[in-house]
Amino acid sequence: MVLVVPTGMNARARVGGVQTGVIEEEPGELALASEFRPATRQQWQRLVARVLGSSSDAPELELATVTADGIEILPLYVADDARPDPGFPGQAPFVRGRTATGQRTGWDVRQRHAHPDPAVAREHVMEDLEGGVSSLWLGLGEGQIPVGALPDVLAEVYLDLVAVVLDAGARFSEAAEVFLGVAARRGVPAPALTGCLGADPLGVLARTGWDAAGGLSAAAGLALRCSGELPGMRAIVVDGLPFHEAGGTDAQELGCALAAGTEYLRAMHAAGLSGAAAAGQLEFRYAATADQFATIAKLRAGRRAWTRVIQECGIPAGAAGQRQHAVTSWPMLTRRDPWNNILRGTLACFAAGVGGADAVTVTPFDAAIGQPDRLARRVARNTHALLAEESHVARVIDAAGGSWYVEDLTEQLAARAWTCFQDIERAGGLRAALDSGLIASQLAASREVRRDALARRQEAITGVTEFPLVGEVLLDRPLYQLPDRSGGLPRIRWAQWHEELRDRADAYASATGSPPTVTLAVLDASRASAAVAGRVTALLAPVGIATDTAAGLLPGAVIVCGDPGEVGAAVQRARALGGAFAVAADEVVADGVDIVAFGDRMLTALGVA
Repeated sequence: MVLVVPTGMNARARVGGVQTGVIEEEPGELALASEFRPATRQQWQRLVARVLGSSSDAPELELATVTADGIEILPLYVADDARPDPGFPGQAPFVRGRTATGQRTGWDVRQRHAHPDPAVAREHVMEDLEGGVSSLWLGLGEGQIPVGALPDVLAEVYLDLVAVVLDAGARFSEAAEVFLGVAARRGVPAPALTGCLGADPLGVLARTGWDAAGGLSAAAGLALRCSGELPGMRAIVVDGLPFHEAGGTDAQELGCALAAGTEYLRAMHAAGLSGAAAAGQLEFRYAATADQFATIAKLRAGRRAWTRVIQECGIPAGAAGQRQHAVTSWPMLTRRDPWNNILRGTLACFAAGVGGADAVTVTPFDAAIGQPDRLARRVARNTHALLAEESHVARVIDAAGGSWYVEDLTEQLAARAWTCFQDIERAGGLRAALDSGLIASQLAASREVRRDALARRQEAITGVTEFPLVGEVLLDRPLYQLPDRSGGLPRIRWAQWHEELRDRADAYASATGSPPTVTLAVLDASRASAAVAGRVTALLAPVGIATDTAAGLLPGAVIVCGDPGEVGAAVQRARALGGAFAVAADEVVADGVDIVAFGDRMLTALGVA
């Protein structure tokens, strides 16, 4: 930046009419910061080492964090950390976006509808379309919109103006026929239809255990039909959500999606489609989380890795642009203090837009409780308007491009996803890896690591594991009739383990008139003991246990706070008094304590079923 200072004559500076001096500058340009020498990385490292008291040559590594995929996040990134050139928007490897114009006109606002009452579903569909939604994602089948009710649900929808994405599970062929029949009877030209018929037999296999053998050929047949008759429709969804919702990491979700996409390419090739035509029949669906940089990098990495698949298959590079549908994460939702889900959904939607998703779905904030109400649906669709139209997030093409951190994270995530994909291919492909239990075991390991981190307070969920709303009255929503998933991967939420304990505690409080309560036996009046007692209270609140304070030992569940030299004997005396549960406070507040396991033990000791 250059500041131009015109000086045609000597000037006198005045403040409040008082002469302060004479400026003897010559006409010219003043380069800001030109008198300062450039800072080096070594200088910064020395300053970091001084603050940390470290003798390491790379002290910043002590401040690094590691993701679930083993990627090290450093505290500082500079130009030397830049990865290979990501290219340009709309060009291979499509890291910077599938199209050259990005999302300048905004992304496709796609909301999901699955209410089992066709009349209610129809009302919700029209309300969302009037409120700014641009495409519909319809859940069909058991516990959702009946497949045969599609004509009623879409009766007022202009099918030549609104894209429709079907999600009928194993009944995708039947749903496609019903939908196309509706369009034909209403005289909608086939080329005017847009959206996706939603065939995803591998996703159904992951969710339910349904055998995908016949489904692959059926999906390929739909793709052949779309390619020849329905140029605006795609036939197949490559859905990464089942793997994310089972506790998978970002790399695992991407790797499984790459494997599914490759298996679909093979099936379509066997049905007679060219490579470029087959690639054009796929739409990829990914989860967007409140970790905005991880989500941005995941979408960019997904496009880069898919380009590599297309190249390895000998398909022209122009067909490699991965069409992406981002859905705000189910696992990050909470039933407790659900208003925080609005913030999580906003962050995830922002990240999906910046990451280059073609379509984005914001899950209503009360979806984990039951059927979303009108307010939740309105907030969900208005989140898009707030970001794309009011904050102009969509006006910048690849807003994260050029960030050394994001570029590095993108490349590392793509590399780990590729490794996961290769492991699946060596196992015989995604279908074989699901049948053998390989995918389930890998996801279970990742899920357990994350659950353990939450239980030990190494990660936090606001409103659940930290800052719980004590005495909260849960929102009341009609419950879902969920399809049977006993044969497939589990669908979890990260808050569920803490919330299950809160539910137990609430049921006890409802039956007895008071919450399960443990006594804090404070042996002395020191500030240290009071502080420890406060920490114990804060730790037990997320699992639904209240505390009261006593100056001495009482029968029942007791946590002893006081001088370390006296606590051990006091615990023994409490147990001798018939304490159902007596423990030293230091054991509760110690680093790394599994508070979920501890809370379960304490609730049991308090007689909470």
